[in-house]
Amino acid sequence: MSSEPIRLVLFDLDGTLADTAPDLAAITNRLREIRGLAPLPIEELRPVASHGARGLISRALGIAPPSEEYEALKNQFYAWYDDALCVHTQLFPGMAATLEVLEQRQILWGIVTNKIRRFTDPLVMALGLSKRAACVVSGDTTPHAKPHPEPLQYAVRACSVSEAAAIYVGDDRRDVEAGRAAGMRTVVASYGYLGNGADVQTWRADHAIGAPQDLVPWIDSFERARPA
Repeated sequence: MSSEPIRLVLFDLDGTLADTAPDLAAITNRLREIRGLAPLPIEELRPVASHGARGLISRALGIAPPSEEYEALKNQFYAWYDDALCVHTQLFPGMAATLEVLEQRQILWGIVTNKIRRFTDPLVMALGLSKRAACVVSGDTTPHAKPHPEPLQYAVRACSVSEAAAIYVGDDRRDVEAGRAAGMRTVVASYGYLGNGADVQTWRADHAIGAPQDLVPWIDSFERARPA
């Protein structure tokens, strides 16, 4: 990688930029309720929240593709989530201030998520970020989703920034894999939905942060160490 200064920060959405688990868990527990099952605590569902309906339904009901039941459950999940995708969802503590600092420094920031556009766009709007994000790339924006690098490559082209001048922040191994394949530096959001016992050291990211406010100091240290 070259020693270009950081000009663009791309964030994963669920579990990195915003804490969406409370709303996703609520919808998942509605599916359990209609089957006569007791709700699961959010602590049990949070680790799979980044994997959307597939991961949540699998964890909560033990049903996954190619089960004939899965498609109907997914469609019901989607219908309920359409109406309640930003009830309790909010930016992680410290993220709002981090975005403000990036903007003050004229560093672009954007979103690259595997969440489909049907949910991404209204959620980003509800969070008040639509007009601030330099790009919003959803799971169905390009033919491939992460861990394929194409969504990140699409994002840097949309922002007219080189891959070497961008970093990707995410809470899942596939985020690091996608970022590395795209030629970007990668940062693990270890405060996110990593899953139980995840060993982030094996992900080979450039750095890991314990809170959103740790990102800017790392960028500062990177810039200080960058060859002139």
